[in-house]
Amino acid sequence: MPEPRHKLRTTTRDKGVGVVIAAGGMGRRMGGTLPKQFLRLKGRSILERTLMLFQSHPEVREIVAVVPEAHLETTAWAVRRRNLRKVARVVAGGKDRQESVWNGLNAFSGPPRLVLVHDAVRPLVRRRVIDAVIRQARRYGAAVVGVKIKETIKQEGEKGFFTRTVDRSSLWSIQTPQGFKFDTLYAAHRKARTSGFHGTDDASLLERLRGRVKIVEGDYDNVKITTKEDLAVAEVVLKRRRSR
Repeated sequence: MPEPRHKLRTTTRDKGVGVVIAAGGMGRRMGGTLPKQFLRLKGRSILERTLMLFQSHPEVREIVAVVPEAHLETTAWAVRRRNLRKVARVVAGGKDRQESVWNGLNAFSGPPRLVLVHDAVRPLVRRRVIDAVIRQARRYGAAVVGVKIKETIKQEGEKGFFTRTVDRSSLWSIQTPQGFKFDTLYAAHRKARTSGFHGTDDASLLERLRGRVKIVEGDYDNVKITTKEDLAVAEVVLKRRRSR
């Protein structure tokens, strides 16, 4: 991959928020040949619904969509058709999510002060959650959405047997968006690339450098659509919201 384009001069920043929509995966768990982010959800693709959420947010200045290389033209066409003017670039993803986000960070016309990273297959995140992530990321430098674990958690010891029940009171299931000061996330990604570290999400790259990450409580409707069952749940959530 090419070295970073941005020189990270704070004098070039504005107060707008940049968004990287991570849609570079192929969605093998869903089955079929079409990546899950391009499947239809109540008449629109999942990716289109997600892009529209951030297009409508008043604090978002610029959006970069990161998609599989084979779907660059299809995505660019959808962006034009939906008149998503804040989507400044559609770029190809990398070999994994981490590299795809890196490609997105390097695609902004100019580095924003704050950047959100959001899974394309979470099209049901609420505006109030996005607002809270932006607010807390500005205050603390990094913030992620999560929900409290509801199920009992047990740790496996000898294969097939549990050794203990884990205290779930401090456990969270992490979602997106995740928000960061741009410089902070960019430096964490660059450090991870140098050392060959691969994290499970963007916040883990910062945690590795002992950075603090603020938790924003989200809601359980912010489902990540990775299976046919998830798609069915998302349809129910949309129907419920429309009936209110």
